[in-house]
Amino acid sequence: FSDLETNSDLNSDDFEYEDEAKLVIFPDHYEISLPNIEELPALVTIACDALLSAKSPYRKQDPDSWEEELQASKHAKTLVQLDNGVRIPPSGWKCSKCDLRENLWLNLTDGSVLCGKWFFDGSGGNGHAMEHYKETGYPLAVKLGTITPDGADVYSFDEEEPVLDPHIAKHLAHFGIDMLQMQVTENGLRDNDIKPRVSEWEVIQEAGVKLKPMYGPGYTGMKNLGNSCYLNAVMQAIFSIPEFQRAYVGNLPRIFDYSPLDPTQDFNTQMAKLGHGLLSGQYSKPPMKSELIEQVMKEEHKPQHSGISPQMFKAFISKGHPEFSSNRQQDAQEFFLHLINLVERNPVGSENPSDVFRFLVEERTQCCQSRKVRYTERVDYIMQLPVAMEAATNKDELIAYELKRREAEAARRPPPELVRAKIPFSACLQAFSEPSNVEDFWSSALQAKSAGVKTSRFASFPEYLVVQIKKFTFGLDWIPKKLDVSIDMPDFLDINHLRARGLQPGEEELPDIAPPIIIPDDPKALDIDESSVMQLAEMGFPLEACRKAVYYTGNLGAEVAFNWIIAHMEEPDFAEPLVIPAFGEVASSGAAGFGAVGLDNQPPEEMVAIIISMGFQRDLAIQALKATNNNLERALEWIFSHPELEEEIEPAMDMMNMANNANTNILAETGSEGPRIKDGSGRYELFGFISHMGTSTMSGHYVCHLKKEGRWVIYNDLRVCASERPPKDLGYIYFYHRIPS
Repeated sequence: FSDLETNSDLNSDDFEYEDEAKLVIFPDHYEISLPNIEELPALVTIACDALLSAKSPYRKQDPDSWEEELQASKHAKTLVQLDNGVRIPPSGWKCSKCDLRENLWLNLTDGSVLCGKWFFDGSGGNGHAMEHYKETGYPLAVKLGTITPDGADVYSFDEEEPVLDPHIAKHLAHFGIDMLQMQVTENGLRDNDIKPRVSEWEVIQEAGVKLKPMYGPGYTGMKNLGNSCYLNAVMQAIFSIPEFQRAYVGNLPRIFDYSPLDPTQDFNTQMAKLGHGLLSGQYSKPPMKSELIEQVMKEEHKPQHSGISPQMFKAFISKGHPEFSSNRQQDAQEFFLHLINLVERNPVGSENPSDVFRFLVEERTQCCQSRKVRYTERVDYIMQLPVAMEAATNKDELIAYELKRREAEAARRPPPELVRAKIPFSACLQAFSEPSNVEDFWSSALQAKSAGVKTSRFASFPEYLVVQIKKFTFGLDWIPKKLDVSIDMPDFLDINHLRARGLQPGEEELPDIAPPIIIPDDPKALDIDESSVMQLAEMGFPLEACRKAVYYTGNLGAEVAFNWIIAHMEEPDFAEPLVIPAFGEVASSGAAGFGAVGLDNQPPEEMVAIIISMGFQRDLAIQALKATNNNLERALEWIFSHPELEEEIEPAMDMMNMANNANTNILAETGSEGPRIKDGSGRYELFGFISHMGTSTMSGHYVCHLKKEGRWVIYNDLRVCASERPPKDLGYIYFYHRIPS
């Protein structure tokens, strides 16, 4: 079975396969061909049939990921093309009804260039191509940017599927397009329209530079399973860290010996297996001389990349997750946190390798009117660094480029050479340390809403510092956008000046009083605070999940809603759209739009989260809600009238808090031991970074660069090569390790 994990093309048309199954009895190695009803007991036969009929991770993939043979369109032979004089330029296209320049389709009847439909993953357009078909009935369209001398992607609106057009060359020539001169591109530009090493795709992948393949332990590639490059990039970085190597690969014999009966469902077994594949060198060997000679004779000399296929690992780690279990592209930062969460929940040995990332954040919130402050601590794993666009050092060039781009767009000419905003790293670090406004701040000193500001500092420094550049944001239309910037990330980083100092002399703390809870009689009367939704969405969480979090926590702010997200992110309907119950549908218990009452009078989790956010223990919150038939206002009164119960529950909750360290960004535990941290100096050295190409986290491609044995190496799925020009200024997630004092 280990051979199935290598990069063998099981779908190749060059081979035919016959399945043969045998039951082998040890220790004599006696073989019985299956099926064999006569010789085997009934229970054994049933077990064998179940095993043979079970789907492996290789067959559980989305059927849409398997290629289907396209059929010729019934319209291709008789397609009528209008003689309207339309000529399509070789590049610089945009939708004739909107400004989109991606996912463009050329109607083969009248030459209209229109955008495709919008997809959930952030790609697509506004559906103008489909609207045009409904208005005109013109059936065939070709996707611009896919035209090559070998063919193009053609879609039939009438047949509602991709099709073949045997006469595509003739149909394109009608609009002045010569197939022999076209090359497939990502953004609709021909290869000779793009200046060398300007495109983000070219720079990050080091295109145009001859790269030397690397082989051996630690230089093993990973097959892309269809938009799984985010997983590949993160796992390459994770297994370059000695603590993870020791925890999983160093403990591999013990992990395998104690693995459960079904090792495919065991996190530590799958991590150890993947780590061994990446670090053993067994799947990263240079080709033999005889193979090279054969390639030269056939004029097919290309670097061979064996690598591993993380199919079983992906099937397990994404099980039950609405996003990672799909074949869509995902956010590498969100997957990193998901992985850390699983590592926390599945300890291996006495030490948890994820401890190297954990640090404490001190948040200082100040009421601008009373000047009083509140200090809180929370656990985090990533330093999120804002992009200080206003500090760009080439503003004049950016203004000139934008003017030229608009002129070229109006004249349907190829766009000018890209000018990327150059942002000093120091400006981003300064923006991180500056106070930020707290939306909808409720001051306990004033017992009313007021203006508030918040600053964040490091209460501890981690062994390994992960820095995320917040390149992704949302426009006014809620469409995710990416900031195409260049930041001079340093090889050596010193953030000791960001060390937290705690309550200072002369500062007065805000009273520890919770804000009043107001639940409307009509749940639809509760407006959703869009600013809180925006804050959560910019962290990388699905938009609908953010809306639900803000709604179910009663608009108490992004921080309370964040805790709701952490508590519910593993639920299957986490990213499903928010459905607000109609008036009269809410349970009579007083849930009032915060979720239906659970079985056996189990309080709604949303109401429990609200009480916990006020500083009360979970068990006390559940007990109070049950005692008041899940009425939130009466539950709060019940808690204040039973202060002796809080003292009884605290010791038991200390142990529970220690077990809950897995959740990311949760408020720091108040137990006697507190969260596990490895504090030390704030001086670091860069050893890796993950880069993203594309306009959204839900589309594009990820690549990882790691510094090994004194030189940079690029990990581009199966391709592992010595890096010649590591694009450190274009990264998305950076990995630093602490410099010993």
